Amino acid sequence: MTATKSAQPQSDQPGHESEMIPEPEYFPIYPGSGRLRDKVAIITGGDSGIGRAVAILFAREGAKLVIGYYDEHEDAEYTRKLVMDEGGQAEFISGDVGTKAYCQKLIDTALRAYGHIDILINNAGEQHVRNPLEDVSEESLERVFRTNAYGYFFMVQAALPHLKRGARIINTSSIVAYRGQPLLIDYSMTKGAAAALTRSLSAKLAPQGILVNAVAPGPIWTPLIPASFNEEQISKFGRDTPLGRPGQPNEVAPAYLFLACDDSSYMSGQAIHVDGGDFPSS
Repeated sequence: MTATKSAQPQSDQPGHESEMIPEPEYFPIYPGSGRLRDKVAIITGGDSGIGRAVAILFAREGAKLVIGYYDEHEDAEYTRKLVMDEGGQAEFISGDVGTKAYCQKLIDTALRAYGHIDILINNAGEQHVRNPLEDVSEESLERVFRTNAYGYFFMVQAALPHLKRGARIINTSSIVAYRGQPLLIDYSMTKGAAAALTRSLSAKLAPQGILVNAVAPGPIWTPLIPASFNEEQISKFGRDTPLGRPGQPNEVAPAYLFLACDDSSYMSGQAIHVDGGDFPSS
C-alpha cells in the first residue's frame, strides 16, 4: 500500500478507520489453527488499526475477546461484525483508558463474561505533531501520557490479581522509542515508557510464570496517521523505510499472536520490531 494524497487528514484523535482512503488491510493472511482456543484476551484500542487486526486474528485462532475503545463507535461496530464473522465472541466497552475506573471495568467485563483472563494487550494510543514544542500545554502533555502510559499501568494493575501462570501481557511500543521522532516527542517518550514497563514487569512476574513482551511497530497505516499528519506528510508516509512503504495492520498482528500463544513460551522482556527493516539501535 502507498498512502496517497487522496488520504485526507482527520481532525480527531485517535482517528477513524471508516474515513481512511485507502482502507487498511486487517484480514488475517492464513487460516486459523486453534492456537488461542478458549483463551480470553483483552485488547485496548481494539476497534481499529493494529488492534482491529489483532482482534480478528485472535478470533480466528479461537480466543474470546474484550475490546476497549474510546468513542469510535462506527469502527467498533464494524470490528464486532468482523469478529463475529470469524465465529468469535467479543464484548465491546467504550471509555477513557487513562482512568483507573474504566480499566477496572474492562477487567470486570472479562471476568463476568468469561470467568478468567489469559492475555492482556495494551494497545490504545494517541499522538500529536508538536511543532513548536514550546506551545505544548500541560494539559495536552498529560493527556498523551494518560492514554499511552497511565492506561498501560492501570490495565496491568487491574489485571494482575486475575492472571495465572502462563498468562501473557503484550505492550505496544514503537520504533520511535528506539530512534525518536522529532515531531512526536511526547509520544516517543510514552513508547519508551512502554518498553521500560515491558522489561521491568517481565522481571517482576517471571517467578509467577507470567510472560511480558512488546511489539514495536514502525510506520503502519492506521487511523493515527491521518489523525496526526497533514496531506503532504501522509503522501510520503513510510517511504523512507528500507522496504519503501508503510506496513499494514495484518502484517503486525501475527507478532501479537506469536507472543500470546505457546510458541513464545521461552520469551519474556523482549520487543518484536515490525518496522520495514528500519533497524533502530536498541
